[in-house]
Amino acid sequence: MAYKNALSTYKETRIKTASQGQLIIMLYDEAVKQLDKALELLGVNSSGKKDPGKIEQIGKAVMKTEEIITELMVSLDFEQGGEISQNLFSLYTWFNRELLEANIKQDIQRVTVVRNMLNELRDAWHKIAAKNAAETANREVVGINIAG
Repeated sequence: MAYKNALSTYKETRIKTASQGQLIIMLYDEAVKQLDKALELLGVNSSGKKDPGKIEQIGKAVMKTEEIITELMVSLDFEQGGEISQNLFSLYTWFNRELLEANIKQDIQRVTVVRNMLNELRDAWHKIAAKNAAETANREVVGINIAG
């Protein structure tokens, strides 16, 4: 029990202290993780058939990803982001539509396409966040004046 509380506290602290870029990366990480889980569950069993007993678990993983994508949609800043925000909004809308269809039809291909695109976006955000962190660190070092 103490381990679960410690882990929960760690996760909560990690989220509360994360930068905006890090939070976005965490959302992408979880979305990819959920789609990996769905793909694993959608896999064909040893008899060559899909396991109908896993439909609920697959649905939960896909719906969790849809919720994460919706969270990414509402976090967009159209004033500052301009065309990039509009394009991301359109892409997120498409992701959710594809996942809805994939969930209904248990379509591995659609889930895979969305998963791979989310992973590419995650990698891009990771590079942006790392660049911003480096620039912030450089500004802080330059701003120190020990001479008085």
